[in-house]
Amino acid sequence: MPLNETVAWRDQTPPKFGHAMLEYFPFDAGYINLNHGSYGSLPIPVVDACKIMDGEAESNPDRWIRFTYYPRLTNVRERVAVLIGAKTEECVMVPNASHGISTVLRNIEWQKDDIIVIFNTTYGSVARAAHYISDAPPHPTVSELILHFPTTPAEVITRFREHLRRLPRKTNQQVVAVIDSIISVPAILLPWKELVQVCKDEGVLSLIDAAHSIGQEPNLDMSKADPDFWVSNCHKWLYAKRSCAVLYVPLRNQHLIKSSFPISAAYISPSNRTGPNFVEQFDWVATVDFVPYLSVATALDFRKWIGGEEKINAYCRQVAREGSKRLAEILGTVGMVVDPTGEMTLNMVNVHLPLPRNLEPKAAMEKLKQKLILERNMFAYIYFSEETGWWTRCSAQVWNEVGDFEKLGKALIEVCSEVVHELAVKLKL
Repeated sequence: MPLNETVAWRDQTPPKFGHAMLEYFPFDAGYINLNHGSYGSLPIPVVDACKIMDGEAESNPDRWIRFTYYPRLTNVRERVAVLIGAKTEECVMVPNASHGISTVLRNIEWQKDDIIVIFNTTYGSVARAAHYISDAPPHPTVSELILHFPTTPAEVITRFREHLRRLPRKTNQQVVAVIDSIISVPAILLPWKELVQVCKDEGVLSLIDAAHSIGQEPNLDMSKADPDFWVSNCHKWLYAKRSCAVLYVPLRNQHLIKSSFPISAAYISPSNRTGPNFVEQFDWVATVDFVPYLSVATALDFRKWIGGEEKINAYCRQVAREGSKRLAEILGTVGMVVDPTGEMTLNMVNVHLPLPRNLEPKAAMEKLKQKLILERNMFAYIYFSEETGWWTRCSAQVWNEVGDFEKLGKALIEVCSEVVHELAVKLKL
């Protein structure tokens, strides 16, 4: 069901990638956005489409919710399914990756001897969800695998297999491994498809936190990778409106997801079901803003218009690679890397910062954010590792150029010096 769009972008020739593309994103003038990976960034055509849908919804809420929403949602699910290589009936929309992960974890019928495997790099809210499950009766155990950096895909696979084999296994015991496809920090691609196969070999369920994958990672073929559960944010790299994610559950596992979260009015007790009830529950969980889910359609149209998935990501990878090299040269931290071969790096890169490790992380982080965002109108995500020190995670997008990394580098030289001076005085380091 097409929108009554008034914009003519579809009939125009798209600009070249780089700063010319800023015309199609509503950023503040002069804002250098190297933090797309945190919250995503909405193209103006998607903003306009959302405004139109908001108008449609408010002009006649009953018509919008009862008749307009459902066919458009089905269309979105169909298109997302094609993109990730899945069946339409295996894909439902949820607010975000954390929501999807919690939905799966809360649906599993845990026993006291069961185990949830996480990594020391597991995203904060996801790790907390695992610990919450462990804190509640019947108290399954959380087992954490520690990754050290730099590392390689082969090393990750070997250490994961060894970790699973060291677990105390019992008959009829469930083990669920929560695996990042792309770690948030440090931003590296894990060999998650190979880890899924390890899970199959070891009789473990795989739950993939693919928050950063859709729109960034190529060859997302669920039919071949075959994870047990997989969830990815569409509002990050796919250009959909916040918040929006896709939860993939293969048909073979849908009986394990007994209820949406929160529980839908479409819920039917498993003992009374006569057929599939998975999609129906997630079609309508509660009255929420459905526009973000439906914005995926225009986001996909826009991505195709500017060149398509392969072209978008080829450009982003090139800028990320060249930009990170230039940034490290400016900062004087060329020798510090987490991915020596580059095979685990996609559109997000990690560059070491010239900051002492004895800075108090919370105070330093707050100052760094204020000085970059509020004083210099730019930002790249900054994080601290007890093992390796201070880093910035830069996200390369179609509007970025290597010069953005250079400007960030010059600003960080100033900012790091200011933070060290201010905190050294205040904290008497």
